[in-house]
Amino acid sequence: MLNSFKEACIMDNKHKNDCIKCSVAQCQHNMVTENYCSLDSISVGTHEENPTVPECTDCNSFVKRTGCCD
Repeated sequence: MLNSFKEACIMDNKHKNDCIKCSVAQCQHNMVTENYCSLDSISVGTHEENPTVPECTDCNSFVKRTGCCD
């Protein structure tokens, strides 16, 4: 069993994308210890009809990390 998210990132062979900062540790693409995403690119969308503030946007590339948030 894995002892930490850091070990999970190493086992998944993830590489930090210096261009995509992310602090959502619950996402399987997050590097956790460095607050960066491991994807080459992300998709950003909205859940609002007329978004006007950052809180109206979403990372559509989010995937819940296994064993997290149960």
